[in-house]
Amino acid sequence: MTGAKRKRNAVCRKIQAVRFEDIKIWCMRRLPILKWMPAYDWKENLIPDTVSGMMLAIQQVTQGLAFAILSSVHPVFGLYGSFFPVIVYAIFGMGRHVATGTFALTSLISAKAVERLVPSVSANFTTNNNSGVLGLSEFEMQRIGVAAAVSFLGGIIQVCAMFMLQLGSATFLLTEPVISAMTTGAATHVVTSQVKYLLGMKMPYISGPLRFFHIYAYIFENIRSVQLEALLLSLLSIAVLVLVKELNEKFQKNIKVILPIDLLLIIATSVACYYADMEYVYGLEVVGHIPEGLPSPKPPPMNVLPEVVTEAFGVALVGYVASLALAQDSAKKFKYTVDDNQECLAYGLSNVIPSFFFCIPSAAAMGRTALLYSTGAKTQVSCLISCVLIIVVICAIGPMLYWLPMCVLASVIVVGLKGMLIQFRDLKKYWNVDKVDWSIWVSTYVFTICFAANVGLLYGVVCTIVIVIFRFPRAKTLNLKNVKEVEYKYKTEDNCESLKHVNIVSVNNPLVFLNARKFHADLIKIIQKDSMSSQACEDVNKCEQNTLLCSFSHGSFHGEPLQSCHSERRVLILDCSGLNFFDYTGVSVLLQIYMDCKSRHIDVLLAHCKASLIKAMQYGGNLESETPVFFESISSAIDAIQIHRMRLTAGVGVVWRASWMLTAIC
Repeated sequence: MTGAKRKRNAVCRKIQAVRFEDIKIWCMRRLPILKWMPAYDWKENLIPDTVSGMMLAIQQVTQGLAFAILSSVHPVFGLYGSFFPVIVYAIFGMGRHVATGTFALTSLISAKAVERLVPSVSANFTTNNNSGVLGLSEFEMQRIGVAAAVSFLGGIIQVCAMFMLQLGSATFLLTEPVISAMTTGAATHVVTSQVKYLLGMKMPYISGPLRFFHIYAYIFENIRSVQLEALLLSLLSIAVLVLVKELNEKFQKNIKVILPIDLLLIIATSVACYYADMEYVYGLEVVGHIPEGLPSPKPPPMNVLPEVVTEAFGVALVGYVASLALAQDSAKKFKYTVDDNQECLAYGLSNVIPSFFFCIPSAAAMGRTALLYSTGAKTQVSCLISCVLIIVVICAIGPMLYWLPMCVLASVIVVGLKGMLIQFRDLKKYWNVDKVDWSIWVSTYVFTICFAANVGLLYGVVCTIVIVIFRFPRAKTLNLKNVKEVEYKYKTEDNCESLKHVNIVSVNNPLVFLNARKFHADLIKIIQKDSMSSQACEDVNKCEQNTLLCSFSHGSFHGEPLQSCHSERRVLILDCSGLNFFDYTGVSVLLQIYMDCKSRHIDVLLAHCKASLIKAMQYGGNLESETPVFFESISSAIDAIQIHRMRLTAGVGVVWRASWMLTAIC
């Protein structure tokens, strides 16, 4: 009994050890912070991360306020969206220089659901009807409820439908022209949505197809309602922002700290608006009351989930595509790797968990990520430091932003999208490299402008797939090689002359149903061309055979013509080193080619074949009973041809000697 108990305890300890190791491996894989945080170099990285975190916090605050307005919710929810998603991504994300938070494109998409389900009843953000939650009105809480529901469902789609099904790797369909055109078109939409604030106009929310054109039509029809004070303040703010940002970029190598012009502009205009009483004297629209402190967790309203499915899919797709592109660029620039599916999990959780804290949909932003590049950030510690400063803003500084003019926030949004808008310069690059990519960019941009970012993205993907389907079958599938080009150990002229009836054809592309028919046609053309070129040699052989018969009848014989006739059988070597993958149609075509060549008295040898291809061909064509047709390399195939022809030559020599003796006896 004691021995049995010991064995049982030993087995239990092994099971527990295995389970502990499995759990540890899983945690290290799914929680990247457990890898980089223990190895963090405090002496080398803390100072640059601190400086970057301080600069990032300034941009997170300004963009958080602005993108909350863009999402049609109260500005304070943008501050929450600059805090909670950053912490979640720092735990689950692999991008060391990716700044997650509020994002213009996802804010614009969620605004559609907010305006559709909770239409605007007042131009002001606060009313006297307070809900008791955060001191905001019931109207504002309903709006953030819809935006949080979009964030929650979008995150669920990213985690369940994309991460669990391992669809993160499917981003290879998202080519650079498609992403560039989609983001540029979406940035144009964002700028259009802010025109009413830049001009100080009161206008209803316009949605649906061709929204872009309807907005500008409304503006031109009501051009007299433009508020001159708001327009002048907007132009002044844009000019200051662009000028200072350009100077920062020009002299960033010479200065250690970039001038936080966004924050300085917000403070200056808020103070000026307060002392000049611009809200009442000039009628400028201001941000209004901003609650203090962090909110208590509350689940988003589940009853609106069926009504925000379209926007949730848009948030999941557009947010993930834009964020993953930044993560991959960061990894490429700083020489580390990111897992597409792990990033999908990180972005999904960055939307699901913060939705319980009244956050709008989040993603990584190009401007904030570029800021981390320029300020020398090393790890995600910089983002965590920015979260500490954002808490200070939420708890202490936030209420001071009451007098911030809305036109200034709109100016911050427009200037912050400069990086996306200047992607128009890519058109010249695409035109010079590939006209097809240029046409994809233009058409994707047009679709994004006419409809929405998610529609434009889907169009770009479908357009790319269709073009690949049409271009792939027309691509060059074969390449004819010369025996002299092959690394072969017998490189004498005699051997090259004896192998003049050997054709080496290299397969350049995968062999699938898209290009199988063209592959077969191209190979048949090569065979027919070779047959025509060897026709003259066959005629000479026939004449030599007649001479041979005549020589037998006269008692004389020369063995060389017979040897030539028997040894010059044509051989086709297929170099399959470029055949990376194949399908049933591709294997069927290879077998058909083998049988066709066999009927034409042409030997077919396959070199550099993968084990899966050999197995598929043997199974489909019963080639196990055939003479060896698969070889490790082209050289080994040529060796087999030489050995076979030497045996034939030896056999012909025996026949020649016997014939000579028979002639001598006669």
